[in-house]
Amino acid sequence: MARRQVSLKVLENGAQTFVVRHRWEDRPVPTPPDGAPVEYLPFRQQKGLHGRPEWLKAKAPAGEGYRDIKETMRGLNLHTVCEEARCPNIGECWNNRTATFMILGNICTRSCGFCNVLTGRPTELDLDEPYRVAEATEKMDLKHAVITSVNRDELEDGGAAVFAETIRQIRERVPGCAVEVLTPDFKGDHDAIQTLIDARPDTFNHNIETVPRLYPAVRPQAKYARSLEVLRYVKEINPDGLTKSGFMVGLGEAEEELHETMRDLRDHDVDILTIGQYLRPSENHLPMSRYYAPQEFASLRKYGFELGFKHVESGPLVRSSYHAHEQTEDARSAGSASGAADGMGAGS
Repeated sequence: MARRQVSLKVLENGAQTFVVRHRWEDRPVPTPPDGAPVEYLPFRQQKGLHGRPEWLKAKAPAGEGYRDIKETMRGLNLHTVCEEARCPNIGECWNNRTATFMILGNICTRSCGFCNVLTGRPTELDLDEPYRVAEATEKMDLKHAVITSVNRDELEDGGAAVFAETIRQIRERVPGCAVEVLTPDFKGDHDAIQTLIDARPDTFNHNIETVPRLYPAVRPQAKYARSLEVLRYVKEINPDGLTKSGFMVGLGEAEEELHETMRDLRDHDVDILTIGQYLRPSENHLPMSRYYAPQEFASLRKYGFELGFKHVESGPLVRSSYHAHEQTEDARSAGSASGAADGMGAGS
C-alpha cells in the first residue's frame, strides 16, 4: 500500500494547486516467477557512502555549458526533465549542449512510484511554450532536441497538440535540428497520436518502464498492453520514423521477465532500446531491490542486438535521452545497412 500525503502548493505565479506525495511501504504486486520474496535495499544504504557502487557515481554538475543552459531555461521560464527527475547525467549532457525540455508544466496527473515529478492538478495550459522552446533550441544551437512532458490526462488530447506545435516551431526556427519526443501514452487515443505524428518527429519514444508484473506499483494508472499498442500504432502510421522505448532495472524484476519485455518491444517493431538502473529519489518512492553490475547491462545489450534492435543503450547511468543524438544516428545507419543487405540479397 502507498500512503498519500496531499498538500497545498503555491506556484511562482501565485496560482494554487494541490500536490500528492506517496510513501511506499508494502507493494501490492505479485511475487516473482520463482516465488521467492524480493528483499529491498534500505534507502539510507543506497544514499550512503558505502551503498552506491563506484560505477554509479556521477560528477556534481558544473561547468560553463551547464550554467549557460540553466540560465537559458530559467530566463525563458522552461522546465527540463533533467532537473525535475534529478537525472545523474545532467552535468555531462548540459556541458555537451544537450537537454530534454519538459513541456505542459511540471505537475503530473499520474503517480508513478519511481518518478520525482510532482503529482497533482495542473493549473494552466501555456500555449506560448512551443515558441519559447524553439527560442531556447536556437540559443543553445542544438542539433538534436528532445521534448518530453508530464501526463495531462485532464486534456482531451493529453497535450498532443502542444507537442505538435513545439515540433513545428523548432523546425521553423532551427532548420536541420532533429526532434525526438518522449511522450505519455495519451490513454491510447489514436487521434491524439496522429496529431503528434503529423508534425513529423524524427524519433518517437514512449517508455515501457518495467515488466508487466510490476505495473500496479510502478505505473498504477498505465497499462502495459496499451503502451505496446501506442508504439505499434506509431510505426504503422509513420513507418519511416524511428520508435524507441526503455525500462529500468532494480525494481524486483527477474531476468526472464526482462527478456520477455524486450521480446515484446521488438515484436512491436521498436527500433531503439534504453536500459538503466533505477535509483530511488527519496524514501517516498519505490524501494530498490539491487544494483545491476556493468556486465549484466552488457549482457542485456547483447541480447537486445540479437533480437534485432537497431541500437541498444544499456548501462547503470543510462536514461531515455542519454546520448540521444548518437542513438538516432546509429539506428539510422543500422537501418540503411540492413536495407542495402536486403537489396543485395534480392538481386543475387
